[in-house]
Amino acid sequence: MTSVFLIKKPWVTEKSTELSALGKYVFIVEPGATKQEIKKAVKAVYKVDAVAVNVVNRPAKRKRFGANIKGAQKGYRKAIVTLKAGQKIDIQ
Repeated sequence: MTSVFLIKKPWVTEKSTELSALGKYVFIVEPGATKQEIKKAVKAVYKVDAVAVNVVNRPAKRKRFGANIKGAQKGYRKAIVTLKAGQKIDIQ
């Protein structure tokens, strides 16, 4: 898989915005992506050096809509990428 397509989108929340002040950025990535692949993808897309990558798998959740309608929220994989000191990514 091409490294550019491993990163689906940046995860912009209140908590991830606070982490960006510490040089950590959060991305939604493909389920099969490894830490090394994520590191290469961040370097290719954003032209910055990643020092560390932490990965969190969020499982799917069951949901109920009304009395008899059942569904599920999709699961996803999040990557928290720590950048080299002095580097930053402009995510809006």
